[in-house]
Amino acid sequence: MMKGFKRFFIYLTLLILASISLLIIVAGSTHYVQIDTIQLNAVVQTVKENWENPEDLDGYAFDMDFLVLGNSNEQLYSSSDKAFEGIKVPLDAVNEGMIIMPVNDGEEFLGNVIFPNQSKVAISRIIHRLILATILIILIMLISYILFIYYINRTVIKPFNHMKEFAGLIAEGRLDEPLIMDRNNIFGAFTESFDIMREELRASKKRETELKMKEKELVASLSHDLKTPVTGIRAICGVLSVKVQDEYVKAKIENIEQKTEEINTLLSDLLSSALDDLGEMNVNPTEETSDILRALVEEHDIHNKAAIGEIPGCIIKVDKNRISQVIGNIINNSYKYADTKIDISYKFSGDFLEMKIKDYGEGVDSSEIDFLTNKFYRGRKNTAGKEGSGLGLYISSELMKKMQGRLICISDKKGFEVILLIPLA
Repeated sequence: MMKGFKRFFIYLTLLILASISLLIIVAGSTHYVQIDTIQLNAVVQTVKENWENPEDLDGYAFDMDFLVLGNSNEQLYSSSDKAFEGIKVPLDAVNEGMIIMPVNDGEEFLGNVIFPNQSKVAISRIIHRLILATILIILIMLISYILFIYYINRTVIKPFNHMKEFAGLIAEGRLDEPLIMDRNNIFGAFTESFDIMREELRASKKRETELKMKEKELVASLSHDLKTPVTGIRAICGVLSVKVQDEYVKAKIENIEQKTEEINTLLSDLLSSALDDLGEMNVNPTEETSDILRALVEEHDIHNKAAIGEIPGCIIKVDKNRISQVIGNIINNSYKYADTKIDISYKFSGDFLEMKIKDYGEGVDSSEIDFLTNKFYRGRKNTAGKEGSGLGLYISSELMKKMQGRLICISDKKGFEVILLIPLA
């Protein structure tokens, strides 16, 4: 690459030197033009011989131009109108530095023969040549400049922009596109190193992704395994609550059962989140009657706080287990953060059955509404000292999306409500 620049600058220097030399040679060719008196006298003698018929002078070949004026300054003949433009009388010729020779026939004055200033003609020719040489040099320099710009663009600017685009792809994490190596530009020596860096980054990212997937698999496995003993504890609590008569012991058993339910909910959230990250949070919607919603609410409303409104008869398309998980998360949140009565109402909304679940707690700040369905986000109100992972509403929202529905959160001074838009079949 550097050799290419060196060759170009040597060529440019030689071109400039050659141009200067050409101008000096052309300018130095200007010299004094000696007047050929013999040729002038020959022309004058020829004009004298053809004075009566000046048009016959066209038949002679002379090396110089001349103008013939009569004794009354009338123009009798001109070999070049351009050379004698503006010459009307001998005085005009004198002012232009021209040569004037009289034509006499004995003692009779016939007129004048006027010759152009040979030195002036020579200088005009030299100036014309200088102009042509200068134009030629400028054209050569311009072509050289254009070629140089093209060379710089091809070997520097384009490779630089390519490297810039490659750096942008790396920054975006797109590590699968290799950098095309070209050793004919200024960055040729670096492209291989950049591509090796890309390969290392891709391998590192792959290892990081594999580690994260293993962590998610571990969380999913532990969450699934822990649900088994938790289910056993719940079953034991159910049996004990029936057989034990002591009210104090019964209250403790109910407390254990409640805490077990909370643990079960947390484990379900963690399992669902891990499966979602692993791409395994499957949803299989089927056609169900809207009556199942009442049964699902009653199943999760273990404290009998929910007042269920009339459910319009219709066919909905949901995954029964997943919609049960959504309803359970919402009711459990209401128990945990509001601990008030829960009103549940239904109505049609376009292609959806709208299920509104409302409690009458303090709710959340309006600035937090848009973040409630984000992973691991917990509101600032009523969360201190209360167990939770910040996954319940996130998982519920994702499940509703997978069932082609929506989950909407609304909060005001009168409480907090969640609207489920359940798709109709």
